[in-house]
Amino acid sequence: MSIADTEIEQAGEDEWHSTACILCGTNCGLQVRLAGGNFSKIKGDKKNLRSRGYTCEKPAALGRYQANRERLTSPLRRRPDGGFDEIDWDTAIREVSERLAGIRDTYGGEKILYYGGGGQGNHLGGAYSAATRRILGMRYASNALAQEKTGEFWVEGQMFGGRPEPDFENAEVSVFIGKNPWHSHGLDRARVTLREISRDKGRSLVVIDPRRSETAELADFFLQVRPGTDAFCLGAMLGVIVQEDLIDLEFLSRHAGDGGPLLEALADIPVPEYCARADVPEELVRSAARRLAQAESIAVLEDLGIEMAPHSTLNSYLQKLLYTLTGNFGRPGTMNLGTHLGKLTGSSKSDRRTPVGGHRIITGLIACNHLADEILGDHPDRFRAALIESANPAHSLADSARMREALDALECVVVIDVVMTETAERADYVLPGSSQYEKPEATFFGGGFPDHVFQMRHPLFPPSEGTLPEPEIHSRLVAALGGYRDEDLDGLRSAAEAGLPEFGKAFMFALSERPEWAGIAPVLLYETLGRSLAPGLAPAALFWAAAQTCATTYADSVRRAGFEGEGQALGDSLFEAIISRKEGVVITSDPYEISFERIATQDGKIQLVIPELIEELEGLRDEHPVTDDPDYPFVLAAGERRGTTANTIMRDPRWRRKDFEGALRISTEDAEGLGIGSGDRVRIISKRASAESVVEVTDTLRSGHITLPNGLGLAYPDEDGKRVLHGVAPNELTASEDRDWLAGTPWHKHVRVRLEVVSTA
Repeated sequence: MSIADTEIEQAGEDEWHSTACILCGTNCGLQVRLAGGNFSKIKGDKKNLRSRGYTCEKPAALGRYQANRERLTSPLRRRPDGGFDEIDWDTAIREVSERLAGIRDTYGGEKILYYGGGGQGNHLGGAYSAATRRILGMRYASNALAQEKTGEFWVEGQMFGGRPEPDFENAEVSVFIGKNPWHSHGLDRARVTLREISRDKGRSLVVIDPRRSETAELADFFLQVRPGTDAFCLGAMLGVIVQEDLIDLEFLSRHAGDGGPLLEALADIPVPEYCARADVPEELVRSAARRLAQAESIAVLEDLGIEMAPHSTLNSYLQKLLYTLTGNFGRPGTMNLGTHLGKLTGSSKSDRRTPVGGHRIITGLIACNHLADEILGDHPDRFRAALIESANPAHSLADSARMREALDALECVVVIDVVMTETAERADYVLPGSSQYEKPEATFFGGGFPDHVFQMRHPLFPPSEGTLPEPEIHSRLVAALGGYRDEDLDGLRSAAEAGLPEFGKAFMFALSERPEWAGIAPVLLYETLGRSLAPGLAPAALFWAAAQTCATTYADSVRRAGFEGEGQALGDSLFEAIISRKEGVVITSDPYEISFERIATQDGKIQLVIPELIEELEGLRDEHPVTDDPDYPFVLAAGERRGTTANTIMRDPRWRRKDFEGALRISTEDAEGLGIGSGDRVRIISKRASAESVVEVTDTLRSGHITLPNGLGLAYPDEDGKRVLHGVAPNELTASEDRDWLAGTPWHKHVRVRLEVVSTA
């Protein structure tokens, strides 16, 4: 038994602490006990206002994250021979700032790429990085959202000017497209909610997926589409709704702009032909479409299954038309526009382009599949350096071999992370951050509607020796780059000690006197207000600015949540609640009809017509899915969510008690054709590379469709300290050129491969 194991199992009698899970974007509330520098007990937090005691099985293994054997304990500098030397923090900050400033001064700060900024549970580092990026003149950024959600974000920006949230708890019909919330969640109390829907005879569950997932098992309408044909299925459903006069004309006349070109395109869809191409029974498609149109309320959620597949952005558009054309917006059980404490991304309305390829930049993020093209080659505007934070693009992005080549081509790579990742191994400098449970943290994902619940996690452990929270790292970098002098902050520190009202006035006055400080405001808050907070809470200072913005933007909503005051006083009250209520707090509360006021399009109405996507929709008529490719006869979905997988911060494979190797799942029919069974081994061969995997035979897949889990293919040290690769890294098989034409999102769920038998039992 390892030391880490011993620490996990030392059950103490300490008090229970409120925190949250960091393994998916839902961030269920947890109650934990601590012992030996780790978790001794973990359970759902009944006081959490969103999850209310619910949790899946995964957070029980969080001790494996906190006790990771590859925790970084010192800044590292790469040697010429490829190894690393440990250096002290002062040296690291000085050298990193000098290297990045040198690239800025030689080529321009826009030649330094920022990648990352937080995972499923740590967004504060990314927020504080804004100061470092501003002082270096960095203009371009990317992160994992840019290989998943940016197409959907772009569509939402065009149609609503905001991001509608589904209300599954009250919906008569719930629709999941390319999503299995049983494992990937995406909604509060996912499994409880799914069971409630399935047991209620007055409600219905519609699932569109090529795999019969755990969610599909509960569905009233399961449309098991041929992989990659979601656009045909969704187009057929919309064709039924329009052609059978099932649209909500009254709703559209009041709340939507002119939809003429769209409705004409949908009226012209050959429904039987599209059903055949998707290989879904026509009558099932018609029945599901009618059920949606006739329901009092529907809520819809898509996920990577259609976002990382052919027609990604078009799929997102068609998905939103399902609820828009049927009038399911701005009411209980439908889609609504909520509030935000902090935004994860920028605007989706700008027309910025990448410096080398001229590709569309959506919500301020370069599509991940374009990054290598923006680095490699001799283009004068190519990226020359990268600051990578809480992210692992060498493993998580398509075409890993090419991404590694791109990272190696950069003149300087600086990585801020908790452990030695595949990306950190290629860095020039590695700066060790504290773990997510050693500092205040939170996410800026949506917090729910009509009540928005926000939770700031308090630190449960002191920062591990040799590590620093990311806000401290960015503050030191900004100071080294000349952003501020410590003595210049004395007045703000005195004001912070005097109280929030005095600090607010002093801070705004300081920014008016020194406008150049606006760009580094996050670290100024950290160094002044943060230092006045309780020990260990300095990174929470940024929430003061976020609370002020929220209170200004949504003043009535904040008051409906129970807060009092005007102007700064209202924001101060909200801030104090955020940092003191460990189980989370309702920060805004709204009536449903406010969603219509929050439509932020030019005329304040839902925009039905997106010309680029209507053109793509019309082009489907001449597209026939490939059903028989002799060279690559299988379609691989790379990155299936399972009960034994999570995001890659869970590097220790011992947390998986089942499916340890992350088996390749294959249909019974295909297994028989290859003469293999569960436990046998095959080689998966794509146009990029090959990988070997153990097999699991299942009846949940269509013939020709195979799946690999997410979160595997990571090297982790065994008991003797030798790094061992566990499972298949899916992105060794994917190709960066296989991507959506508009948003650049990769086709991870549609990778053409063939299989070769390696061994049988």
